[in-house]
Amino acid sequence: MQNKDLRTRAKEKGVHFWQIAEKLNISEPTMTRKLRHELSSADKSAIFEIIDEIAAAKQGEEAST
Repeated sequence: MQNKDLRTRAKEKGVHFWQIAEKLNISEPTMTRKLRHELSSADKSAIFEIIDEIAAAKQGEEAST
């Protein structure tokens, strides 16, 4: 499986691909197709940051309730 590290991180943090796609201004199917092939380290870094950003925002919402 390609980009297993990204898939694992997103799953661990409870972040869905549609949420990542939304931040990248692409559709969810496009996001899924991008993950079929190993991404460059720069692209992975950007997506890791997005995953962490979404996860932090979720934690912030949970803390305020």
